[in-house]
Amino acid sequence: MHNYAEAVKDFVENHATGLTVAFVTGVGVLAFRRWMAGRVCRSKVRLEGKTVLITGANTGIGKETAMDMTQRGARVILACRDMTKARIAADEIRQKSGNGNVTVKKLDLTSLQSVRDLAKDVQENEGRLDILINNAGIMMCPKWKTEEGFEMQFGVNHLGHFLLTNCLLDLLKKSAPSRVVIVSSLAHERGRIHFDDINLDKEYKPEKSYRQSKLANVLFARELAARLQGTGVTVYSLHPGVIRTELARHLFQSLALWKRILFSLFMFLIKNPWEGAQTTIYCAVDESVANQSGLYYSDCAPKTPAPQALDDTAAKKLWDLSASMVGLA
Repeated sequence: MHNYAEAVKDFVENHATGLTVAFVTGVGVLAFRRWMAGRVCRSKVRLEGKTVLITGANTGIGKETAMDMTQRGARVILACRDMTKARIAADEIRQKSGNGNVTVKKLDLTSLQSVRDLAKDVQENEGRLDILINNAGIMMCPKWKTEEGFEMQFGVNHLGHFLLTNCLLDLLKKSAPSRVVIVSSLAHERGRIHFDDINLDKEYKPEKSYRQSKLANVLFARELAARLQGTGVTVYSLHPGVIRTELARHLFQSLALWKRILFSLFMFLIKNPWEGAQTTIYCAVDESVANQSGLYYSDCAPKTPAPQALDDTAAKKLWDLSASMVGLA
């Protein structure tokens, strides 16, 4: 035992600097991980008798949001493109939550006809809609096009949700007080709306397109809130955080091998889907924001978005352009 103690003492003395660095690094990593995790929605609000529709709810933060809404007693509609994955997710949510009132409906945001079909289904078969969560999205994909020929990221992230929300507004108003929650991103801060080349035909870059679509989300929320004043329907846009989800799959595939390795290591430090869903949940249920509308949130708190996201003229111009593109004008 004495020899063992001496050996340990010698090791500590000979490696004091290395051990100190390792300890400080470990503490720093844990502190960074805790900071990255962000705040948690503390609201205990129950949602019995309420109906919630979430797009892209079969995976990632959409699925975690659906689980939370279901655990609060809501009727939850998973609006998804992949019906097989959606049914598997719905079964899991029913089992874990003990709430069987979970249904799956088809929604392909690359097709405006699919959006209209879902809206018609909801209007005809749902008596109410209390919370609409526009969560689905695509990130950093190649230059793909939607069925109608729109640039994919703008089409899915903005236009599809723009049309869906407008088609469901009457039901949301009828169910008031109700909420529309739009999942945007910090990426909007480096975005701008290319009104002269909205489909980026002149110069397409995945990050340029993504930033434009996320800025469009914030501007849409702002203009929608202005148009819904006095109706009892409130609107929220948000940055969920940097999260381990499938959303980054196109970005990951495009990276060099060494960048993939670093990216994989970084993924252990960022938010998991449950942590990433907290601000969405906060905007959907928290009592403190019930009378606020049109604001942008991050980490379960209001945050001032980029200056270009506060441009009311651009917000109205984007609305008019979007309405024309989806056939609402």
